[in-house]
Amino acid sequence: MPYHYLKTQHHLSRVLETIERSIYMPLTALQVEAWITPEPVPFAERLSGAHKELSIGQSWGKLWDCAWFHFTGTVPEQAGGKAIVLLIDLSGEACVVDQVGNPVLGLTTVSSTFDKSLGRPGKRVVPLTEQAHGSEVIDLWADAGCNDLFGVYQDSGSLKEAHIALYSTEMYQLYYDFAVLYELMQELPEDTARRHRILAALHKASLELVEYSSEEAQRARTILAPELAKTGGTPSLKVSAIGHAHIDLAWLWPLRETIRKGARSFATTLALMERYQDYIFGASQPQLYQWMKTYYPALYKRIQARVAEGRWEIQGAMWIEPDTNVPSGEALVRQLIYGKRFFREEFGKDPRMLWLPDVFGYTAALPQILKKAGVDYFLTIKLSWNTFNVFPHHTFLWQGIDGTQVLAHMPPEGTYNSSAAPRAIRATEKNFADKVVSEECVLLYGIGDGGGGPGREHLEYLARERNLEGLAPVKQEPIENFFQRIAEKTDEYKTWVGELYLEKHQGTYTTQARSKRFNRKLELALRELEFFSFLALITAGQPYPSQQLDAIWQEVLLYQFHDILPGSSIKRVYDESLARYQELSNQVKQLTKKAQATLIRQPQANRQTYTIFNSLSWVRSEWLQVQGQWRYVTVPSLGYSSLEITEQLANDAPTQLVASAQILENDLLQLRFAPDGAIQAIFDKEHQRDVLAPQQLANRLSLYHDNGDAWDFPMDYDERPALSFALESSHAFLTGPQAIMEQHYSFGQSTLRQQVILTKGSRRIDFVTTVDWRESHKMLRTSFPLNVSATEATCDIQFGTIKRPTHHNTSIDMARYEVCAHKWVDLSQADYGVALLNDCKYGHKISQNVLDLNLLRSPHYPDPQADLAQHEFTYALFPHAGDHVAGQVMRAGYELNVPLDVIPGELEGSASLPEASLVQISAENVILEGVKKAEQNDDLILRLYESAGATTRTELIAGIGIAEIWKTNLLEEKEARLEHTGRKVEVVLGPFEILTLRLQPAR
Repeated sequence: MPYHYLKTQHHLSRVLETIERSIYMPLTALQVEAWITPEPVPFAERLSGAHKELSIGQSWGKLWDCAWFHFTGTVPEQAGGKAIVLLIDLSGEACVVDQVGNPVLGLTTVSSTFDKSLGRPGKRVVPLTEQAHGSEVIDLWADAGCNDLFGVYQDSGSLKEAHIALYSTEMYQLYYDFAVLYELMQELPEDTARRHRILAALHKASLELVEYSSEEAQRARTILAPELAKTGGTPSLKVSAIGHAHIDLAWLWPLRETIRKGARSFATTLALMERYQDYIFGASQPQLYQWMKTYYPALYKRIQARVAEGRWEIQGAMWIEPDTNVPSGEALVRQLIYGKRFFREEFGKDPRMLWLPDVFGYTAALPQILKKAGVDYFLTIKLSWNTFNVFPHHTFLWQGIDGTQVLAHMPPEGTYNSSAAPRAIRATEKNFADKVVSEECVLLYGIGDGGGGPGREHLEYLARERNLEGLAPVKQEPIENFFQRIAEKTDEYKTWVGELYLEKHQGTYTTQARSKRFNRKLELALRELEFFSFLALITAGQPYPSQQLDAIWQEVLLYQFHDILPGSSIKRVYDESLARYQELSNQVKQLTKKAQATLIRQPQANRQTYTIFNSLSWVRSEWLQVQGQWRYVTVPSLGYSSLEITEQLANDAPTQLVASAQILENDLLQLRFAPDGAIQAIFDKEHQRDVLAPQQLANRLSLYHDNGDAWDFPMDYDERPALSFALESSHAFLTGPQAIMEQHYSFGQSTLRQQVILTKGSRRIDFVTTVDWRESHKMLRTSFPLNVSATEATCDIQFGTIKRPTHHNTSIDMARYEVCAHKWVDLSQADYGVALLNDCKYGHKISQNVLDLNLLRSPHYPDPQADLAQHEFTYALFPHAGDHVAGQVMRAGYELNVPLDVIPGELEGSASLPEASLVQISAENVILEGVKKAEQNDDLILRLYESAGATTRTELIAGIGIAEIWKTNLLEEKEARLEHTGRKVEVVLGPFEILTLRLQPAR
């Protein structure tokens, strides 16, 4: 046959489309009725909604409506002996159930918004029988939501398809034979023999297709079979593939819909496992599994069986897939404790891999946290989203701030929604940056976010790609197997040191500020609760509230999901989570008061006595206002002191305080204000130097145009003229040991009240702020140009600090125009520095000599009312001698966030500790992050870390007797017994090392 007669690619594409249309032939419409409700109802209540009989094309609901659909019909007689399916499309997502309401199969509208280059999201086929008799009665129920997989209202919520249809198995198989070869041909170079042989075979096969009958399909498949049978030689690259259904626990849909998305996706997976014996699937997030156990117990048991069989991989080790920028270090530890505990108890599995494909950057504290929790491997794809710089590796060693390394891999295709088609495998090989040192990589295939995960098309592709000439061979297997193999060659892999910074989504450090504030406050409130609960346990025998703490922690961890805490979900998610945050806060307060009540007895008549508790691990001396009187108190570390106020004792009378129209002053600092309310100068009286850069204003409350969304704002926002809050009034006054400037500002519909506070003996300048924020597409920031020269700033992160450049020498430096830090950032020379502290903010810009803090922003998408509300927050400027270590900036950040706790009454004599301090630590740079009861018994758990980046030997002195003390991992499993002398024990910590101690109290 002459070559010029071969069909072109365009003609072959049309043939492929015709083959696809010939797979299903609708015979008759189903009868459809639905019972519609605003929220989901269980199967037993499926008839409780508004009843509606539906015909094709008719709308059944509005966005987020739910319905139980009932499909009935009879298979026509002419279908006898043939394969039959149902074709159903509800313009939404649905889950077909069995006769008692257990999930069987998920369905998704073909109109779903999705990147079609990755595949087609629609799942509309319900298999019925391979060989009908004719006259079979159809009686089918499905639980539906009127939303597509990304929460979009599609096609006016109409019933698009509900048919009984013939299914041509031969045409179906021909479609994938043809599609695989056709796509492979397109991926091959023009001058390869393989490409031309495939072209000839496709052309010849297409000539057999006239009526597109099953017989013609058989003949065409026979022609294509030799090309599909051609295998590759010894491969230079092998691909490990696993089915995946990335499910955001909330995002463009509420949490309640995620529960149903999980059921739909997992039911579809289980159904496909019956048909495809090579199919290996994996899913992360114990929270999602817990929902399945609670709401779909029969489905959950089937999942457990597949896990035990080895065909379902338990992925990840954390409770959910959390953001790792904003949560505290202890919260990340709890993610692992709860995640690993669940998988061990429910599945007998102990995952060694952290699975975070979609998170917006990764803290440099994470490698150590993972290793100390028994996690050796890390997987993500997210750095492929970088805006400016291509991340240089796909297989590499990731080294954290303490020097700990974990083995990391990023699937080279750069997606967790792979089509698994030839183009995906070719892209994988082309993109794989480390093929010079590794011959293995991973491919994650499926449709995420409720799209049901992999469909039959993915598995049909893979069945033909095991070892197909022209493609790297693909093997379906658990990904931990892949990691175990490549871990044998780590000497050849490159090392990436420090954070895995995502050059995108910097807005998520600030968006939905109320959620971030609640999260910070709850993390610290839970710390206090655990401290007081342990004191109540060991001194008064008060039962430790383990069950309540587990429930509260798990819900707080849920809201740290990477589309909730970062602020990138719809309004309903925040309406619900903010209400729950408030309820959780109330619960924590009540439990804390209950624990305190067992420690404190009420004061005697005519006496005003108070007990002051300090949960931080160093002695604190501070001013406190108690019953309207100011007192300077000293409280030992993790301990208490007593205070009695008498009428005869007058207030201490601080001196050296000034509060005037332009000046605030204490014994250490003097502030001078500009007419617009900004700070014109700060003079450090002790060190005789200006804190601010000359002729530059600080704390000007600037507004910038922000036309971004919840994730991103323009990096050149500050190149446009800034707007400012206008000062309406100011009032300076003294109260006790404080000099205060109270200022009232306005802008547009927004108002702002700020108290600038100087306290006697303190280097901290507090900015206590209340904002009624009503601006759209605006961003509110404050900045401090400093009289400090440094090429790096030090930023507080979980369990330590990280250095970041203050310049834009490289494109990598430039891309970090906004960075995440926790309680402070610091700019220091060798002799002097200044820190900017905060109590609930995370987004910072550090440029040259300027420390800049992102306070609020109000994008319109996906929540059009994001943060249009009342806000409270405090930030503080902290000038100090020396660098951040000499200046004790870490302690200043904690003290701003963790105030002393003043409780009316005095410590019960019978319940008092042998010492006024539960624990004392000799080294200033060792911080006790957490105090809690052990998970399994009444031992005391102490979580410490070294904060200055220095190898440190320190002595711990316990306020209780020690029977035994052990060094443990983060899961509280014993690793090494430590020697102790009485109540003293000596430990050594490396730079930024996290150390968990387990102390058994002497009885």
